[in-house]
Amino acid sequence: MTQPVATVEYVVRTIAETTIDNEKYFCDLDSVVGDGDFGYSLARGFEKVLDQWDEFDRSSVAAFLQKVAMVVTSRVGGTSGPIWGTAFLRASMVARKAETFDGTTVVAMLRSASDGIMARGGASLGEKTLLDALVPMTDALETQLAAGAPLAEVLDATAASAVEAAEATSKLEAKRGRAAYTGERSIGSVDAGATAVGVLATAVAKNWPGR
Repeated sequence: MTQPVATVEYVVRTIAETTIDNEKYFCDLDSVVGDGDFGYSLARGFEKVLDQWDEFDRSSVAAFLQKVAMVVTSRVGGTSGPIWGTAFLRASMVARKAETFDGTTVVAMLRSASDGIMARGGASLGEKTLLDALVPMTDALETQLAAGAPLAEVLDATAASAVEAAEATSKLEAKRGRAAYTGERSIGSVDAGATAVGVLATAVAKNWPGR
């Protein structure tokens, strides 16, 4: 990638705009077994990201993501702020240490983001959280890159994996967050956070510059 900061800017802006556009949808999903405020919390936080967009440090990918992490952590309400903020912060830490910015670096950033979410939220795979889409999505990305697939195929396969994994959360029983209080009643509905990962990955892939 010849312009990694510009590429990361595109991804973050797409995440922000898609989150705002899907506020009601994410809230509706969350209302099935949760508080119903997931979409609202994310949208308000990412609105702040866009409000401060021109003020972010663009001297490096790491600096840019660190500023995004700070806004998300402080402006996204509920538990989502610390979780999503930690993901961006962990990704920035990997970018800061990377000698090159390529597919391998992106995979490492996503792995670190997942690890950060696990540490911050005490969640594991199979507990019906966004991790159940984020980790399989990262696995798919790594596999596609290793196979040397064309970029368009890499993006589409990665997004498709996230969507498929999100849909599979309907079979899981929630173990974290408000949904955990519903026990077995959470089985049969998808996790809002995991679904959001699928929606965001699809938007990133669909609108990738130069496709």
